[in-house]
Amino acid sequence: MTSKVVYLGDLRTECTHEQSGDSFITDAPTDNNGKGLAFSPTDTVATGLASCMITVMGIKARDLAVDMTGTSAEVTKTMASNPRRISKIEVLMTLPFQADQKTKTILENTGRTCPVLNSLHPDIEKEISFIWA
Repeated sequence: MTSKVVYLGDLRTECTHEQSGDSFITDAPTDNNGKGLAFSPTDTVATGLASCMITVMGIKARDLAVDMTGTSAEVTKTMASNPRRISKIEVLMTLPFQADQKTKTILENTGRTCPVLNSLHPDIEKEISFIWA
């Protein structure tokens, strides 16, 4: 088992990672009957994309002896209706270090082939951008 999700009531869940015991709360968004006091389930999907990209890029960067510390991503999720779903995820990644063009290409390609990106439905528009120092 990967995780356990428990409904806490009032459109809120607690999600616990089985191996580490770490947990987080999700809350329904304000545009869907919720209070918006925590990540919504669809927020976690969009945020998971950026986290996955940075993680696999970090693995590759380590192999290349490149320190990616301080790399960040801004994530914007757009919802559609009928059916309600994620229609677009934008990731703007900022890499605050110098790199030659070959390294930039390798790291960007690595990010664009992360498991989460490869798992998202093809109908979801994905806009990925990189800003280098």
